[in-house]
Amino acid sequence: MSALTPLAPDVWAATRPLPLPVGDIGTRMTVIRLPDGRLLLHSPARLDPETKQALDAIGPVRWVVAPSKVHHFFVGEYASAYPAARLLAAPGLPEKRNDLHFHGVLGDGPPAEWEGAVELHLFRGAPYINEVVFFHAPSRTLILTDLAFNMVRAPRGRARVFCWVVGASGRFGPHRMVRLTIRDRRAARASLQQILSWDFDRVIVTHGDVLESGGKRRVAEAFAFLG
Repeated sequence: MSALTPLAPDVWAATRPLPLPVGDIGTRMTVIRLPDGRLLLHSPARLDPETKQALDAIGPVRWVVAPSKVHHFFVGEYASAYPAARLLAAPGLPEKRNDLHFHGVLGDGPPAEWEGAVELHLFRGAPYINEVVFFHAPSRTLILTDLAFNMVRAPRGRARVFCWVVGASGRFGPHRMVRLTIRDRRAARASLQQILSWDFDRVIVTHGDVLESGGKRRVAEAFAFLG
């Protein structure tokens, strides 16, 4: 497995193991090279020497993003390795991880350096995760963390059982536990409409396989339960 897999011009993925009590469900860091040549890291995976070497070969790391309240495990490793990088967090995460110094909190608008390349939207109605959805306009790519899994290939061991229990096996979309985090369906519907207004085709998920095409239709179908 290469350290970084190119998905589109200026977009790479680093797919890595993620051992958890429920098993290894895997994780994916998305790397975006911004128009100024600097790198944005979405949902960092563990930083090993191979990953660092691959990142340094394509550009300087400027932004390290924890896009939800539950995707923050490896941010500290990147803060140490790249002290000049700016750390951004989903709303509520700085209070949860007060051991880290975040330079800002994500919302619906991107930093000025991202404009024209990346758009953001805080998915409303699910405050437990407070996921900020990313859209990379030049490659027509939507980037999700936990709002949707795409476990078309069953994981191994305990993770296989976990995916079966929560209804994530063999499908794209939010599993049962994610659905339970949505407390305000009206707010979630409004967020879904905002997301579907973007012109995306590919969907990068953090858990499971990348959905290379047909993403807008699949997202609409997956969240049809919102009404």
